[in-house]
Amino acid sequence: MSDMTYSPEATQVASSVTDSEQFSLKAAGRWIAIAALVYCMLLAVGMIGAGFKTATAGEAKSLFAFASNPFLGLLIGTVCTALIQSSSTVTSIIVGLVAGGLPVSLAIPMVMGANIGTTITNTIVSAGHMRCSIEFKRAFSAATVHDFFNLIAVLIFLPLEICTGFLEKTSLAIASMFAGGSSMSIKGINFIKPITKPVIGALKDMLSTFSPEVQGVILALLGVGLIFCAITVMGKLLKKLMVGRAKNMLHTAIGRGPIAGITSGMLVTMLVQSSSTTTSLMIPLVGSGIFTMRQIYPFTLGSNIGTCITALLAATAIVGGNSLFALQIAFVHLLFNIAGVLVIFGLPFMREIPPRCAEWLADYAGRKKRYAACYVLGVFFLLPATFIMLAQ
Repeated sequence: MSDMTYSPEATQVASSVTDSEQFSLKAAGRWIAIAALVYCMLLAVGMIGAGFKTATAGEAKSLFAFASNPFLGLLIGTVCTALIQSSSTVTSIIVGLVAGGLPVSLAIPMVMGANIGTTITNTIVSAGHMRCSIEFKRAFSAATVHDFFNLIAVLIFLPLEICTGFLEKTSLAIASMFAGGSSMSIKGINFIKPITKPVIGALKDMLSTFSPEVQGVILALLGVGLIFCAITVMGKLLKKLMVGRAKNMLHTAIGRGPIAGITSGMLVTMLVQSSSTTTSLMIPLVGSGIFTMRQIYPFTLGSNIGTCITALLAATAIVGGNSLFALQIAFVHLLFNIAGVLVIFGLPFMREIPPRCAEWLADYAGRKKRYAACYVLGVFFLLPATFIMLAQ
C-alpha cells in the first residue's frame, strides 16, 4: 500500500504556481507585442512623412519662397508641416533658409505655423479608434488639445511679435552669447530614424517602378493603413496590460502632476526628436481609457518644448556669416514654446481653454465622424491653401 496521501492543499498550490507562470508568459508576450506595435506606429509616421516628401518632390520646400508677410509665413509653415508630417524637419529647413539669407522676421511666423501643422499626426492616429464612438471621442479630444493650445499660442504671440518684436530681440541676445566657434552638431543623436529608415528605404525600392508622385502617395497610404491596424490591436492589448503595477508606474511617470508630465514629455521628445511621435503614442492610451485627456495635456506641452532640440542641433551645424541668425531662429522656436506653456498653462483662467475646446469638438466628432474629417482638411489644408492662393 502506498504511503502517499492525497493533499488538496498541495494540489491547489501547484495549480496556482502553474497559473501564475502562464499569466507571466502571457503578459510577457503581450508586452513584446506592444513593443512591436509601437515600432509599427513609429514606422507608419515615418512612412507618411517620407511619402509626402517623395510625392511633393521638394515642392514643399520651395513653397517657403512665397512668404512675403508674417501671415503668409504662418500659413506656409502650417501647410508644409502638415505635408511633411514633422515640425522638426520644417524648423530645420527654416534654420537652413535663415542661414541662406531669409529674414528672421519672416521666419518667426513660419516656426509658429510649424507648431500648428505638426498636430495633424495626432489626429490621424486618433482615427484608429473610429470603430468605437466612445474611444474615438476620448482619442480625438487628446489629439486636438494639442491643436487648440498651439492655435491659441499663435493668436497671442504672433500679434505681440509683430507689434513689439520681443521674440526676435530676446532670441538675438541669447544667440549672441552662444554664437561663434566651429560646428557643434550632434545630429546623430536621433534614435528613431536608424530603426525605421531601412524598412522605409526597402519599401521605396519596391515601389521604384512607379513615378515619385505615385510612389509617395502609396507609401503615405500604407502608413495610414498601418496606423489603423496598430492602434486597433494596441488598444485591446493595453486594456489587458494596464492594470496593477504597470498602470501605477505609467501614472507615476506621466499622470502624477503637471510638472512630471511636462518634464516627461520634454525628455522623451528630446530623445526621439519628434513631438509628433511622442504625442501620438499617448493617443491610444487615452482612447483605451488608461489616461484622460487632461492627464496627458501637460505631457503634450513638454513635447512642444522638447522638439526644439532638433532646430538647435541643426543651427549648431551651420558656420559662416549667417550662423548667428540660424541660431537665433532656433532660439525663437524654444522661447515661443516656453512662453506658450508659461502663459497658457501657467495662468489658471487660460489653462482650461484648450481642454474645453477639445472636448467640445470631440463631442461633435464622436457623434458624426465627418466633422473630424472636415476639421482636419479645413484647418490644415483647405483654409491655409486658399489664403495662400488669394495672396498671390
